Amino acid sequence: MSKPSTTRRLLAYALAYKFKIIGALLILVCAVVAELGGPYITKTIIDRHLSADAGDLGAVLGLIALYMALLAVAGLGNFTQSYMLQSTALRIIQNIRMDLMRHIHRIPLRYFDNTPIGQVVSRIANDTEAVRDLFMSFMATFVVSFVQLTGIFVALFILDVRLALFCLLLPPLFALIMVVHLKYSKGYISIMRARLSDMNAMINESIAVMPIIQAFRREKKTIQEFEVLNEDRYVNQVKQFRVFSLSSRNIVGTIGSLVTAAVVWYFGRESLQSAISFGVFYAFIDYLGRIFQPIIGIFDQLTNAQRAFVSADKVFAIMDIDGAEVEKVDGARRPEGKVKFDNVTFAYKEGEPVLKRISFEARKGETVALVGHTGSGKSSIMNLLLGFYEPHEGAITIDGRDISAMSKQALRKHMGIVLQDPYLFAGDIKFNVSLYNPNISLEQVKQALKDVGAAPFVEQLPGGYDEPVIERGSTLSSGQRQLISFARALAFDPSILILDEATANIDSETEGLIQRALKVVSEGRTTLVIAHRLSTIRGADQILVLHRGEIVERGNHEELMALEGRYYKMYRLQTGERASSDTQVGGAAFGAVQP
Repeated sequence: MSKPSTTRRLLAYALAYKFKIIGALLILVCAVVAELGGPYITKTIIDRHLSADAGDLGAVLGLIALYMALLAVAGLGNFTQSYMLQSTALRIIQNIRMDLMRHIHRIPLRYFDNTPIGQVVSRIANDTEAVRDLFMSFMATFVVSFVQLTGIFVALFILDVRLALFCLLLPPLFALIMVVHLKYSKGYISIMRARLSDMNAMINESIAVMPIIQAFRREKKTIQEFEVLNEDRYVNQVKQFRVFSLSSRNIVGTIGSLVTAAVVWYFGRESLQSAISFGVFYAFIDYLGRIFQPIIGIFDQLTNAQRAFVSADKVFAIMDIDGAEVEKVDGARRPEGKVKFDNVTFAYKEGEPVLKRISFEARKGETVALVGHTGSGKSSIMNLLLGFYEPHEGAITIDGRDISAMSKQALRKHMGIVLQDPYLFAGDIKFNVSLYNPNISLEQVKQALKDVGAAPFVEQLPGGYDEPVIERGSTLSSGQRQLISFARALAFDPSILILDEATANIDSETEGLIQRALKVVSEGRTTLVIAHRLSTIRGADQILVLHRGEIVERGNHEELMALEGRYYKMYRLQTGERASSDTQVGGAAFGAVQP
């Protein structure tokens, strides 16, 4: 099914405020009529009173008073219509920006894996702001100019039909110039917007990895890469300005001067052949001069309008990406937590499977650990379980129900996840645990922090549980951030707990705290663990060894060590000569602290 055009979609947003827009346009018409009445009143004063032998001073003063009243009405009307139209434009953009933000949360994770974050930010921030310029310029300039031109031509026809017909040649001529202008500037504007998006993406990436850039002395190279993008945008902007300069005020001013000279010549010739009034001559020149102001206004806004259409195309391109609705799942049943992968095959790129015929089962209260070298498919299994991607073959079930038939919100409602690189939001400690979930009280927050061993260091902070946390939690140590992310997962009381390298970036003392907490927390829950530090998963009920997307070994720690296969070699590589003695340690509970 074809998508509606950008123009139709923008119009649909505007129609939501059609009554307010119509009211503003009616006020605009009244203001234009009041403005255009001025020259006609002046013409009447000149022809009927000033040229008479004995002018009627009372009538003149009355007409002057009417002129002043019309100016006041025009000023008030212009202010009112401008306020109404521009406030409506701001409201429309607010709606577009919110629709875009809502849709981004519906888009599958695959899109964000393949799109730089800076480009997405540019769409929400810069491109919607450019679309705002379209509504502001269109409703405040294009529509106003059209109404003004219509009123001016009506007044010209009242004064002199032949010369008014001659002036009707001006709109098609200016329209042709606009078409040429748009044709040549569109390409430049598209490149300018693309480079702006690229620069935003690069700035975002540079800030995120600034320690790496500085550590590897990549500052100059990064600046050079940015300079290439910046220079390309500058070159195309200069070209666009060149087109604008040649086809806007200059050409309108030149044509305006030529037409004014022709009108003066016409009236001069007429004055020799007939008794044309000076008042008509004055009014016609006044109205003619007013024709070019709205034309210049339209030209001045053409660039903004074109930039806005390019930006609107990019915004709607994101909104056209298929996504899943964010559903309310307050009544979703809590699952027991029986997870089953049945012959699952998956590929990020067609023809390049990263998982091949994966089958395993994790029962309620069990701990299943996934181990293997980087790229073996461990994280891909977790991504499938969380519903970030769909398997190409096979099925994934929870309590016997295929997760493909479940809403993503219901699927994730009773899952907790802790990542290797914990992310903390800007806010305070208690917010980062509860995420403003109304079902999680402050006491539950404190208990979760206590369970993971984070309460002592949190209570020592100046603000305690109200201690501000800046973006990414960079003022806290990696171990402290990890403990808070553990508390976040525990506070939500999941039936399925996912740990993705959750103990990789912490010291031995902090690891001991986490392992003791996990021993208690994992009771009654299905826990899936990705671990490179094999000592942390010795007590797992089942260990799956992955290699190139396949499960090549499975069993508990003792069984796999006795097998002396891939797991045995990995364990010996990590623990050295201690491996043989460690195998004699009894089946400790999951995450038992090693001596």
